[in-house]
Amino acid sequence: MKKAAYNILPDTEEILAKMGEQIKLARLRRNLSAELVAERAGISRSSLWKVERGNPAVAMGIYAAVLHALNNMDKDLLLVAQDDEMGRQIQDLELLVGKRTRRSRN
Repeated sequence: MKKAAYNILPDTEEILAKMGEQIKLARLRRNLSAELVAERAGISRSSLWKVERGNPAVAMGIYAAVLHALNNMDKDLLLVAQDDEMGRQIQDLELLVGKRTRRSRN
């Protein structure tokens, strides 16, 4: 079976690795075994270990299931892109340089 190719930038790989490490630390702080978290998340232990290593091939849903298994930490996913500063700046620039409206001839 052919492996999927991913175009993951090095900075993104580092972010995923750090996120995986933080997930593992959260599990260890709660004194939860890998087996228990994997069971709660409905995944295998090997999938959990991939999450904890920040493997980019793991589906986002599995990350969410693991976070949920760590006492509802999946709610933190709502913080992703919540404050889109760059998007707001782009939107503001378009508002400032927007097209003029036509005058009505009444």
